Amino acid sequence: MLEGLIPRLRVGTVYDIDLDLLQDKGYKGIITDLDNTLVGAKDPLANPKLEAWLEEVKRRGFKLVIVSNNNEHRVAHFATPLDIQYVHAARKPALKAFHKALRLMELKPEETIVVGDQMLTDVLGGNRMGMFTILVQPIAIQDEGWTTRINRRIERIVTARLRRTGKWHEED
Repeated sequence: MLEGLIPRLRVGTVYDIDLDLLQDKGYKGIITDLDNTLVGAKDPLANPKLEAWLEEVKRRGFKLVIVSNNNEHRVAHFATPLDIQYVHAARKPALKAFHKALRLMELKPEETIVVGDQMLTDVLGGNRMGMFTILVQPIAIQDEGWTTRINRRIERIVTARLRRTGKWHEED
């Protein structure tokens, strides 16, 4: 039951993702969360380092869509200057937004990566779709809303249980 919450890969930040390896494995698209994955929840725009990383993702030929549970104003304000498509008010882990992102990229789930900072939204939704899931460490936990704080508590319980059953290793 808890296996759906286990990401295929865990990294510190998006900058730690090995784009060469993923490209070599045939992945063509990246669905990424916004808040606490790309920037802190209160950061309105991308910083220069993130802008460069996103440009590198595009330069390599990856299609890119931001899928966020946040409102349209927040997501559009961030994504539009970067010329990135987005899906707002996604209600992750519900699958409708993931399906929409796949349609925008014209890709299949097995060609797509999901990157996010939450097991209960990004990882669960991506795994349910059969995508390659990458969990990043959240950027600014102190800026999270109350629903995300509840999710974090549940994640700690789940992670502890996965450790006890040998399904979650710190060296991953």
